[in-house]
Amino acid sequence: MSEKLQNLTPEQAWKLINEDPRAILVDIRSSMEFLFVGHPQGAVHVPWIDEPDWVVNPHFVTEVRKLILGGVVEDDAAGSVPIILICRSGKRSKEAGHKLIEAGISNVCHIDEGFEGELDEHHHRSSTGGWRYHNLPWEQC
Repeated sequence: MSEKLQNLTPEQAWKLINEDPRAILVDIRSSMEFLFVGHPQGAVHVPWIDEPDWVVNPHFVTEVRKLILGGVVEDDAAGSVPIILICRSGKRSKEAGHKLIEAGISNVCHIDEGFEGELDEHHHRSSTGGWRYHNLPWEQC
């Protein structure tokens, strides 16, 4: 059981999702990002900061707890349910992950490159890193 936020590459996250069917991938970006930019296939949307007010979601921890049946699910053999957070470039997911750990959720990871990665020299995303850059499954509305 980990009590600190774990950093994962997109590939490591995809491997964990495929190896542990209990793993939950939570896309924490805004509703507009989730719907129109795209999101990893199978991701559950729980925004950390969302329109119209762009403030931290006061119900974020509660909404994530609901995904794991209302609390921390422990199994002596398997451990806690892995919660994997993804945002655009890894910054918001890091902040949100620390909030979950502070709330007592122990097996929290974040995808350090996010969905789109950092900006390149032309101010474009998805060209040097991120879920999409690594050709992992994603969809768009």
